[in-house]
Amino acid sequence: MVLILAGLAAYAVLGGADFGAGLWELAARGPKNAEVREHTHHAMAPVWEANHVWLVLVLVVCWTAYPTAFASIFSTLTIPLFIAGVGIILRGTSYALRSGSPTEREESALSITLALSSVLTPFALGACAGAIASGRVPVGNAGGDPWSSWLNPTSLLVGMLAVLAAAFVAAVYLAGDAKRAGLTDLVLPFRKRALVSGAVLGAATIAGPLVLHEDARPLFDGLSSGAGLAAGFVSGAAGVLTLLLVYRERYEPARYVSGIAIAAIIAGWGLAQDPIFLPGLTVEEAAAGDSTLVAMAISVAIGMLILVPSLWLLFRLQLSGRFDEEGEKPEPEREISRAERPSIPPAAVAALAGIGAAVTFFAEGWLRGAGVAAMLAGASLGFLLLGTPEEEGREES
Repeated sequence: MVLILAGLAAYAVLGGADFGAGLWELAARGPKNAEVREHTHHAMAPVWEANHVWLVLVLVVCWTAYPTAFASIFSTLTIPLFIAGVGIILRGTSYALRSGSPTEREESALSITLALSSVLTPFALGACAGAIASGRVPVGNAGGDPWSSWLNPTSLLVGMLAVLAAAFVAAVYLAGDAKRAGLTDLVLPFRKRALVSGAVLGAATIAGPLVLHEDARPLFDGLSSGAGLAAGFVSGAAGVLTLLLVYRERYEPARYVSGIAIAAIIAGWGLAQDPIFLPGLTVEEAAAGDSTLVAMAISVAIGMLILVPSLWLLFRLQLSGRFDEEGEKPEPEREISRAERPSIPPAAVAALAGIGAAVTFFAEGWLRGAGVAAMLAGASLGFLLLGTPEEEGREES
């Protein structure tokens, strides 16, 4: 369980910073904010994919060490987890396509897709955490309600906190990156973003117990006493210290202290819920056999010997600016004419994706598979549509 919580903390801080960077693109529209969008895109370049390793670690440890709990969680929370998965795919695809010298129209569409998916994914994952924390995921295959399990006050609160935390950490990191790169015009905007988002996150965190008191009383009791309360104090103190460091433009220590603030929240959740994993199921009862746990622990230890030095080297190269060195630029690809590209009606794409989503969520049996296929087809056609040039007359003008 410690490995799961540590992986969640690492993903919330490092992966959350990537999602938050995409979120700030949503607020930086128009030609005047082109530098802001370029800075967020450039800062994510070396790490946006690597940070997902922590999510993979959490999933593998959970299904190996706690198979019954894993099956219960994923069968009840299918919808929000599916939304999070789609968001991760759209975000990664948008980011990759945007690196390929798109036109202005294509870049705008890809930027909006990346930004929206960067909000959607942390919210959906936070809603899942809220569902587990509030005891709405019972033991058994699809034992909980597929909608109310994650559409409830606690899940909405935690989902909102996840988005705000991602925005806060990203703003702190991006302000520091701008200062280190000598982009003085961008330091102040991201400093303001960090201070505002941090204040909003703090206010939401303070108001959160009011929601928990009414909607998730056991969790409220755990967070308001003992080790859970201590973790809350650590998170609050680290958050205030981060704001103070950002205000004084001490971005390097602020980077680490902000991570402590987010990690302490997750630690508090685990301490407040201990020893319960799911309603009626303790962590010890949910655990797999000793031989499985020993084998998993050894495997994770060996993997960490490879993973941690690799990530340390990656971050060191990124923070030292080694990835900023200019390299040889590839020759531009041949432009594809309009005649060579398909003409795709946007309404048909939206209808295909919408019908596929409805069939996937509400149908049974083979129809569900057909719904998934329709959604994938809609997504594929949507990206082709983004790549279709505008009217010849508009291009010539």
